Amino acid sequence: MGGYRGASGAGRVLVVVYAVLALAATGRSAVQLLSHFEVAPLAYSLSAVAAVVYIVATVALVRRGRRSHLVAWTAIVFEFVGVLVVGGLSLVHHELFPADTVWSRFGSGYFYIPLVLPIFGIAWLESQRAQARIADARHH
Repeated sequence: MGGYRGASGAGRVLVVVYAVLALAATGRSAVQLLSHFEVAPLAYSLSAVAAVVYIVATVALVRRGRRSHLVAWTAIVFEFVGVLVVGGLSLVHHELFPADTVWSRFGSGYFYIPLVLPIFGIAWLESQRAQARIADARHH
């Protein structure tokens, strides 16, 4: 079920966007953690968490099978909750975030892609599940 190979154009675009965010978040968090962690430990640690989530989501979207589908689903839902929680907290409690994270202000530093991407990810995963059900029904 699912998987990037043979996926529609939307699936390919989704994987590419996740991969780009994974690279961007990994680079950003590495620089932040290595150069000035003491300035904003929570924010920079959350950027590293975002990077890991984007990497996991990318790999799970590329792979096939129920397990990969579940891992992708879990990573994307975690991402969405993270964007909402961190985004809201960064607006209300500025003192917690003296520096931006990937998810600060709902991903405004990344053109709000972190806020919108999980919605598309969930929709795509659900479409893949529906297509798999239809294919299973045809074979039975």
